[in-house]
Amino acid sequence: MIILLIAAIIVLIGADQLVKYWAVEKLEPVGNMDFIRIGDFEILDLTYVENTGAIFGSMAGQRWFLVGLTSLLIIAAAVFMFYIANKSKFIAWVCALFVAGGIGNLIDRLRYGYVVDMFDIQLFDFAVFNVADICITVAEGFMIVYLLLEIKRDMAKKKAEKAAVEVKENE
Repeated sequence: MIILLIAAIIVLIGADQLVKYWAVEKLEPVGNMDFIRIGDFEILDLTYVENTGAIFGSMAGQRWFLVGLTSLLIIAAAVFMFYIANKSKFIAWVCALFVAGGIGNLIDRLRYGYVVDMFDIQLFDFAVFNVADICITVAEGFMIVYLLLEIKRDMAKKKAEKAAVEVKENE
């Protein structure tokens, strides 16, 4: 299981860096390209952006703080991934997605001083993002759903235990 998780992390980091390499080489000179359209309806463009901050450009210019924070989060997620791998495959995969995304963006911060973003949703006003951001966002989404389901399961278990106690008291 651990080898598969590490392989997935390496593949995702490779995909992220390959897309970013393409963006630096081909997209940066033109700035913006049409990508996905249905007729005249714009869905997704490719737009070269250098993000010196974190999510939605927050903490712009805080390169070394972001490098340190990202490094700590990656280490914590990787340690937890190894710890949880035999207990919950799902959470281990969520951690792997998070680690891959974190490392992908960390490489950019160390190499360029900013993160290269390129996916620009045209359906609504949204941040420009990259493959690493997708990994992190999917991991966070899965974690939220997992936690909500765990809370629901825990509540159902407590309700069943309470009902069992009430049945015993009524006997």
